[in-house]
Amino acid sequence: MVQVCLNGPRTAADGTAVPLTPESMADSAAAAVAAGATDVHVHPKTPCGRDTLSPRVLAETLAAIRARVSVPVGVTTGAWAEPDPAARLDRIRSWTALPDHASVNWHEPGAEQVAAELLGLGVGVEAGIWSGTDAAERFAVSPLGPKVLRVLAEVTDPDPSSAAASAQALLSDLGAAHGRPVLLHGEDGGAWPVLRLAGRLGLATRIGLEDVLVLPEGRPAGSNAELVTAGLVEYGTRGCG
Repeated sequence: MVQVCLNGPRTAADGTAVPLTPESMADSAAAAVAAGATDVHVHPKTPCGRDTLSPRVLAETLAAIRARVSVPVGVTTGAWAEPDPAARLDRIRSWTALPDHASVNWHEPGAEQVAAELLGLGVGVEAGIWSGTDAAERFAVSPLGPKVLRVLAEVTDPDPSSAAASAQALLSDLGAAHGRPVLLHGEDGGAWPVLRLAGRLGLATRIGLEDVLVLPEGRPAGSNAELVTAGLVEYGTRGCG
């Protein structure tokens, strides 16, 4: 599986290629899926470009993307979009349209409660396990571990010379990961080395403007589709597996 991560918490300051409106996200998702992506991860945005868990914005974003693609579509529940855990839960409970899955960062306050709420709604949970945090330790003892859709092994080391080693350490910390599938990915300078490692290990991965703004050779990426095309080559296959 190669997931496309369309935008992340990036803003207009990161360049015009980053999709910030429901229409541009839908266009970007459609092109990325045509290029070979098999799953979509998106951060719905307010009109001023900030991540949000607003039910209205979420519904508009999901409707726009689903009108263009037939693959699963997931969203973030990152604490930066709603820092207060109780308010984050209230936002999720107010959703009028549901994503296929949502990422939950296991090191964030309230993660277990957010994951339980999503599971109760029938939304798949991507357990975000960030390197450099205690998330792997928390996840190892979580009763929700066996119930998540997949584990996002998120390597936060941006150094291309050490990111792969950081990824290996994170995978070691995860151990059996409750038997759940693992999606391994990196960010910025670490994105391409970690993607190549995922290919060698036969793990799912992701690529997109959330994780990296440049192609493997260092040239700025013009679109998510361009990153997916390059990602499939770097991963070691031109198919979607």
